[in-house]
Amino acid sequence: MTVDYDTLAKTIAALTEGETDQVALMATIACEVHHADDRFDWTGFYRVTAPGLLKIGPYQGGHGCLVIPFERGVCGAAARTGEVQLVPDVDAFPGHIACASSTRSELVLPVRDASGEVIAVFDIDSDQPDAFDKEDADNLTRILAQVFAC
Repeated sequence: MTVDYDTLAKTIAALTEGETDQVALMATIACEVHHADDRFDWTGFYRVTAPGLLKIGPYQGGHGCLVIPFERGVCGAAARTGEVQLVPDVDAFPGHIACASSTRSELVLPVRDASGEVIAVFDIDSDQPDAFDKEDADNLTRILAQVFAC
């Protein structure tokens, strides 16, 4: 099954309309995105809980890392730079944190609030190499902005 981003965006918009609690929003998005595509092996949020520190938030899949400093891994790079991290081969990413040995590729998107501040990162892992592309990044960035940046 391959994700239909238009349908996914409409579903998430309907499910999250009027909700302001960030954890509730993250839980709903993690669930909907995780089940939208067979490529998505682990799907979840790492929340900024202190300067330079991410802690695990709502997710779907096996266990994730509990704490990630901004200086480490793909999630840390997304939080630190505020830029999407599209990683076709996690073994080639310097400092990659192997929370799950099955992860082969990763897409991590910064999550911004209405003021533009990075409040979390949205992490999607795949057990397939080179599973993600710019279309995935652009569509998921748009969905996250519609939910969190309004």
